[in-house]
Order: sequence, then C-alpha cells, then structure tokens
Amino acid sequence: MMRELSSLDLAYLILAMRWTVLLTLLALVGGSTIGLLVAAAGASRQAPLRHLARAYVGVVQGIPLLAWLFIFYFGLAILGYNLPPWVAATVGYSVYAGAFLGEIWRGALVSIPKTQWEAALSIGLNYAEQLRHVIIPQAVRVAIPPTVGFIVQLIKNTSLAAVIGFVELTREGQLTTAATFQPFAVYLIVATLYFCLCYPLTRYSRQLEGRLRVIR
Repeated sequence: MMRELSSLDLAYLILAMRWTVLLTLLALVGGSTIGLLVAAAGASRQAPLRHLARAYVGVVQGIPLLAWLFIFYFGLAILGYNLPPWVAATVGYSVYAGAFLGEIWRGALVSIPKTQWEAALSIGLNYAEQLRHVIIPQAVRVAIPPTVGFIVQLIKNTSLAAVIGFVELTREGQLTTAATFQPFAVYLIVATLYFCLCYPLTRYSRQLEGRLRVIR
C-alpha cells in the first residue's frame, strides 16, 4: 500500500547513514592494515615481497567489488560458513580497500627520492626504521589527495552492500521508494545525504594538503 513521503521517512534515511559511516570506518580499519602491508611489501627491496604485493593488487583490482561481496556472503555460505551481512561486507570492503590503499601508498613511498633512502641507510636505520622516521613522513604529503579521493569513493560504494541484505543509506532509500513510490524525491534526499558525507572530506583534504605544503 502506497503512502505519502513523510518526515519519519527522512528520519529513517538519516539514521541509515550511521550504517554507511560504520561500514566505511570498518573497511578503512581493515583496508588500512592490509594496505600498509601491501605498500611496505611493494616498496621492499626483496623481489618476492614485491611480486606478492603486485599479485594481490592485480587480483583484487581485477575483480569487481560486487563480486567480492558475493564471494564472502554467498560463496562462503556454499562452503558452510554463513557470515552475517555486516561481517561479509566488512571483509569484502577491507580486502578491496587494502589493494587500492596499498597501491596508493606504495606509489607515495617510491616517489620519495632514492637519496632519502640512502641517507637513512647511511645512518644505520633498518628498513622499518627508514619507513617510520624518514620516508613515511614525506610520503604522507603525496598520499593525502588520492587517499581521500578513494575514501570518498568507498563511501559511495557502500551502496553495493544492499545486494547482500545490509541496510545502509541506499538500501533504506530502496525500501522507502517501495513504500511511497516517489523515487525522484527519495533518491534526491539520498544523494544529498551522500554529498553531506563526502564534501567535507574533500574540503578537509585540501586544507590539510595546503598546511603540509607550507610546513614542507
């Protein structure tokens, strides 16, 4: 039975944003952990580690995010591992984010001049210490714009989790549309809410990038 779009529907859409934000944060925690390992391995002097990192990035980036969600939700269920939608979504997004963040951060690491690596080595720092004390502080400046750009894309890509039953902002929009049959109004609200999440990130990124450029 159809009904009019009401303020209660708007409240439900706004509340659904918390699941979009939570899924994004969980994906960033998992993806950042994987991404740091991938970046460190990809920038390593050890060829096997570089090949392993390259293989991981190639496989993950070569498979659509939607397919990863299907693998961890429907695929594992076939093998007898029934993951709740939010767990499957978190794992899928973490694997996906790890590859992209790892490649972004690897690129930032290798963009640092070779002389900086040699200088760090000359004072007796091992590889981990070189990264921590010399390379990463410089690479952060390079990595901020693409990292924030990926986070914005990740926020919007959380909409795909609706296909495995995760009720976030887009899924709530679908449910509201089915009840009110007013797709234009509902998805205009959904788009506005996504904009409210993403735009402040891009603004903060530009401010932070400018601040770091001044310090440089």
